[in-house]
Amino acid sequence: MTVKAVSFVAKSGTGKTTLLEKVIVRLKDRGYRVGAIKHDAHRFDIDRPGKDSYRLTAAGADTMLICSPEKLALVKRHAASPPVEELLSRYFTDVDIVLTEGFKASALPKIEVHRKDRSDTLLCRGAERDPTLLAVASDEPLDLDVPRLDLNDSVAVADFIERRFLS
Repeated sequence: MTVKAVSFVAKSGTGKTTLLEKVIVRLKDRGYRVGAIKHDAHRFDIDRPGKDSYRLTAAGADTMLICSPEKLALVKRHAASPPVEELLSRYFTDVDIVLTEGFKASALPKIEVHRKDRSDTLLCRGAERDPTLLAVASDEPLDLDVPRLDLNDSVAVADFIERRFLS
């Protein structure tokens, strides 16, 4: 089974997470099961020191899973970040679409988020031309070879994703 996914890419501080939050709500309102992956180039902890799950990981557990009636979280140590395709096939076979944040070097189809106050250039149509770019969500008019979506219209972005991946 191929997992449907699209990656939202942009320079830091452009509003990827804000747009993703709104698009997820729109897609959920339409009845879709939505997954999300956030790429973090830095080190992160999802747990707090002193909590039992943190203590188990700190003690050296290579894999630690915490589960409640409502949700679960998995902490798995690895030497290097696994490819996004591996994450999709391993953890997201139960959803209709996965929206990722980041993974700009991946082969995933992409929507670039662009804010005029943040940058004059695009990542996917700048010095290098990324052939996986599907659209640009921007707050300014742009002359592009892909559709330009209104950055402030999450309904239009959700419509684009629905037409492209879920119809």
